[in-house]
Amino acid sequence: MTKILCLALNPAIDISSDAEVVRHTHKTRTHNQQQFPGGGGVNVARVIATLGGTCELMFLSGGATGELLEAMLKRLPIAGRPFPIQDPVRVAYAVHETSTNLEYRFVPEGPLVTASELAPLFEAITASDAEVVVASGSLPRGLPDDTYVQLAEIVASKGARLVLDTSGLPLSEALSRSQMYLVKPSLGEFEAFLGRKLTHNEVGPAAQDYVRTGAAQYIAVTLGGDGAVLAAADRIIRLPAIDVPVNSATGAGDSFVAGMVWALAEGWDVEQAFRFGQAAGAATVMTAGTELCRRGDVFDLFEREARRG
Repeated sequence: MTKILCLALNPAIDISSDAEVVRHTHKTRTHNQQQFPGGGGVNVARVIATLGGTCELMFLSGGATGELLEAMLKRLPIAGRPFPIQDPVRVAYAVHETSTNLEYRFVPEGPLVTASELAPLFEAITASDAEVVVASGSLPRGLPDDTYVQLAEIVASKGARLVLDTSGLPLSEALSRSQMYLVKPSLGEFEAFLGRKLTHNEVGPAAQDYVRTGAAQYIAVTLGGDGAVLAAADRIIRLPAIDVPVNSATGAGDSFVAGMVWALAEGWDVEQAFRFGQAAGAATVMTAGTELCRRGDVFDLFEREARRG
């Protein structure tokens, strides 16, 4: 099996709960609290493990919240390897307003991380024998916008493949200066990179243009309730959204990435992996808070959509 390494440079403790009404000024009483280890790379590793795969997770960890994160990860079938930082791991909070079915998500920027704190993790990546490296999530404060460009150079020098899911300037730097295997922006993230709005018919050709520059072998753009698009140099695949009950969008994009990576590691072709990734994302939407997907739901949705053709 392909060896997978997941990276979380800005992990989090993800807390979610329900409230009847969210109001300003007044106390908002919550219930049904859930707590999970989170942040992009952590979520990807969680889903790969849920699907029955194996991966190593390298993550930055500091403070009392870092100790909690490490303890939570030790209870999961994930080979976690923390790298110490001075500042504490962030805590993210989501509240589902039951009266409206709206979700409010509060996502801190994260700790201040220095280059000297990041260096040991990059050294470990250089020494790793992973064949696929998945970098998912935002960068914490203090790290330069070209951090993922530096990562891409390390991965390329090893002959491994980089999968990237990030946003903002780190995404722009990577798409402009790196050669990657797979990049997965959301529509909003891709539009922000391009500096313009796209109709749904324009998404595929715009992504394909960047594939043909050599920035990535594949670009998968998730469109939320409108499905997803996969662009390669020679083809564009468009999938409609999978119709599922919506409980929470938290972690759906990470689950999409994890589903694709797991399927590719199992030897599936890229189109089937793309379809499986979409099923993993949809299965996560079905769960509450930050629970992420359930294995049975992912395979059921994938097989259901396959029967539909």
